[in-house]
Amino acid sequence: MLKIVIFDSGYGGESFADCLEEKLPVVEVIRVIDWRNTDKLLANPKSARKVAEDALRPYLGKVDLIIFANYLLSLTSLKYFQRKYKNQKFLGFNLEEPSTFIKYDTLILTTKAVAKTINYHNFVFRMKRKIKTLTLDDWVPKIDDGELKFDEIRETILRSFVGTDFYPKEVILGCTQFSDIKNELHKALGGNVRIYDDTADVIRRTHKILNLRGGAGKR
Repeated sequence: MLKIVIFDSGYGGESFADCLEEKLPVVEVIRVIDWRNTDKLLANPKSARKVAEDALRPYLGKVDLIIFANYLLSLTSLKYFQRKYKNQKFLGFNLEEPSTFIKYDTLILTTKAVAKTINYHNFVFRMKRKIKTLTLDDWVPKIDDGELKFDEIRETILRSFVGTDFYPKEVILGCTQFSDIKNELHKALGGNVRIYDDTADVIRRTHKILNLRGGAGKR
C-alpha cells in the first residue's frame, strides 16, 4: 500500500488527512501533526522549515509522498525540500485563483508570515482585482482548541469592511485551519459567497504524482 505523510501543526492537517483517507482509500495516510510547535510553524519560513525537517526525518526517503498541509511551508520551503531530498516526493498547498471566480471583490484569510512572503505578494499582484487581506493568527489556536466562536468570526470580518466600499463575494483561505470554519464563514458573509481552499487541487495533484486513476485512486 502506498504511504502518504501529512505534515501540519493543527486541525487543518487533521481535516485534510480525513479527506484524503475518504477520497483515496487505497493509500495509508500517516499523520505527523506537530501540535507543540504551532507557533514556530506560523512564525517565519526559517523556523517552520526547521520544525518540519526535524519532524519528518524518520520518513524522508521511506514513504511515497509527503504533503505539507501548511501554506507557509508550501510557499517558501517546498523547493528546498525537493532539492535536498531528491529521492522523496513532496507536495504542498498553493495559493491559486480558482477558474470559477468572476473577478468580484476578493477576501483572503491567511497568517502574517504567509502575507509577508514574496510568493504571496506576487499572487495578489496577478489577481488584478480589489483584494483585502486579513491576517488572523490568533484564530489558529482557537480553532485547534475548539474555542473560536461564530460571533468573533462575524464581528472580526464585518468590522474590517466598515467605512469601505469593499463587498467580498469570493474568499480564498490561505491557512488550512480556516477550512474547518467554512460553514461559519458562509453564514457570516452570506450564502452566495464562494469560498476556496486548495484541498481538492492537492488531492488531484496527489493522483497525478502517484499515478493513481479514478475516484478511489486505483493504480
